[in-house]
Amino acid sequence: MNTSKSETDIFNRSVNELHGVGSKVAELLSRLNLFTIEDVLFHMPLRYEDRTKITSIADVRPGDRVLIEGVVQNVAIVGKRRQLTCQVADDTGVVTLRFFHFTSRQRQSLAEALVSIRCFGEVRSGFRSGLDMTHPEYRLGKAISDLELSQTLTPIYSTTKGLSQISIRKLVSQVLIMLEHCAVDELLPRAFLETMTWEGLTKSLVYIHRPPPDARLDLLLTGKHPVQQRLIFEELLAHQLSLTQLRKRARQHAAIALKVKTPKVEALLNSLPFSLTGAQQKVWNQIQRDIEQPIPMLRLVQGDVGCGKTIVAALAVVQAVASGHQAVVMAPTELLAEQHFRNFCMWLHPLSITVGFLSGKMKAVERRDVLADVRSQKTQVVIGTHALFQSDVEFSSMVLLVIDEQHRFGVGQRLALMQKGMFDAVRPHQLIMTATPIPRTLAMTAYGDLDCSVIDELPPGRKPVKTLLMSQQRRREMIFKMASHCKTGQQVYWVCTLVEESEVLQAQAAEIICQELQRALPDLNIGLVHGRMKSIEKESLMSQFLDQTLEVLVATTVVEVGVDVPNATLMVIENPERLGLAQLHQLRGRVGRGKHASYCVLLYDTPLTYTAKQRLQIMRKSQDGFYIAEQDLQMRGPGEVLGVRQSGLMSFRIADIVRDQAWLDKVNQVANNLQSSNDACIPRLIDRWLKNLTHFAQV
Repeated sequence: MNTSKSETDIFNRSVNELHGVGSKVAELLSRLNLFTIEDVLFHMPLRYEDRTKITSIADVRPGDRVLIEGVVQNVAIVGKRRQLTCQVADDTGVVTLRFFHFTSRQRQSLAEALVSIRCFGEVRSGFRSGLDMTHPEYRLGKAISDLELSQTLTPIYSTTKGLSQISIRKLVSQVLIMLEHCAVDELLPRAFLETMTWEGLTKSLVYIHRPPPDARLDLLLTGKHPVQQRLIFEELLAHQLSLTQLRKRARQHAAIALKVKTPKVEALLNSLPFSLTGAQQKVWNQIQRDIEQPIPMLRLVQGDVGCGKTIVAALAVVQAVASGHQAVVMAPTELLAEQHFRNFCMWLHPLSITVGFLSGKMKAVERRDVLADVRSQKTQVVIGTHALFQSDVEFSSMVLLVIDEQHRFGVGQRLALMQKGMFDAVRPHQLIMTATPIPRTLAMTAYGDLDCSVIDELPPGRKPVKTLLMSQQRRREMIFKMASHCKTGQQVYWVCTLVEESEVLQAQAAEIICQELQRALPDLNIGLVHGRMKSIEKESLMSQFLDQTLEVLVATTVVEVGVDVPNATLMVIENPERLGLAQLHQLRGRVGRGKHASYCVLLYDTPLTYTAKQRLQIMRKSQDGFYIAEQDLQMRGPGEVLGVRQSGLMSFRIADIVRDQAWLDKVNQVANNLQSSNDACIPRLIDRWLKNLTHFAQV
């Protein structure tokens, strides 16, 4: 393996050494995590544009991104918004350029007589069937011959406000000149590279930033070019190594070894009106082996809706308390936290275990009392929302952290709470649960630092939910079918969805639907739950629904997780085309929890897009959460499925874990070989690709 000092001496220098980078530009570059010359070199293009040839205006079609040239005509400022317009004419036609932001100098330069122009941009249908380009990139010259064509395909980079594409390209050009005199260090194992037909790293980097005119643009745009694949592999390897290092580092810390098979755990098992399924017992055995060790447990428990993850977590919580310590259960929503609180109180109070609740909406006096009880360990189990990691929350001896639906929290939030459990140089055990089945691809790359368990068996007697598709044109028919359903003594969820994230708009829409249903069905008792209601109001309505005082519950997607009403056997989801597959599957899991056959009606609006039709058909045909999650991953990508786009965890420069998943097994193999040999390149690979994105690994 090449271990020369060339990269250390040159490429690890600050970006400030590049021409044109002062303090202001350096600050803009830092927003893109570009701090060194090597960072600029590994700032990968998002896509490419072909500016190596001129397209005649007659051959241009709306939607094309093309390079045209001609003579400027009819420069003017028009419209109430004061836009600068001009026509560019060649021998075959005319295109109108539009600038909504312009300077007087720009207007003057365009207005000079017979100015030649070469411009690149997206062509759109304009006024009176003409063609427009809005804010194109352009260059002016007194003669066409003054304007040189690009000699390579033009890379398009991710950027930030105040930093133009041209500025980034100029910086990359400077670094590529350095590559002519000093090769960048090769960090992949030589033995592995000899089995591949890839170009060397230096040639690959030059090609990726400056593809020749005859490059296969179709391969480059789909990430399948061999040069890209070589860099993709290295990035995936760096990511895998970072997770392995994180796992290794976590296991170097100490934790409290908890007692196993305590009387309280046996008492809880004996008090349950059911026996653990084989899958639950298997996962519980794995958890017990973890928490009896003096190193922190890091375990992810996956399981479809209704498989019984919570009782397994409760057993671990009881074991922590029976060992003389505290446990914390954190949920992403008030409603789910309240559901956990009810269940844990029901299970743990008979065992003389105190359970407390903490949320951000509590009154100051109530909150102060809860915090005091938590601090003194009078409260042994604390259940709550994100309010648990606020600065005034202090634990006496927290040794177990249970996180439900982990992907809904930012990485920083989870680690902030974990830090509260650090005392006497020990870390808490972590048990992470999710009812959103995580495809193997994501589990390997997003949760590679965790041990994974799967509860893949539903409790006996659970019936699959039959899913039906129905157009909004049959809405009135659906309303009266719902009334007939309620006459049999069973209950209904009617779920309102909105594209907007605003809780205000969601609440208003749900209120309108509730009023509509109440007018149509005056004999039914209909309730309403949404995210803007106070906890006590939601609790009251859910209690009424649970004891069958209410026959219909209109709700926003706040009922997606945590609500367990066995007599609710019909769910109607309005506009399901607005939701992802995983969320639809979660919602559907709220019914089918009792002995009766259950139904989920997807009340869609027309016309549906092709993708929406695909999603709804998948929901109709499949009950398999892992299959649904795989399809969701293919359609929406990892950032949307996991909800971690903001955390940096899934931030890749060139790799795409869906597109490039075929590499993962080979990546793991190479990563294991490097770890076994304790190769010195490991920290350099991680630093090269994940610089400033692995801060969470330092906690």
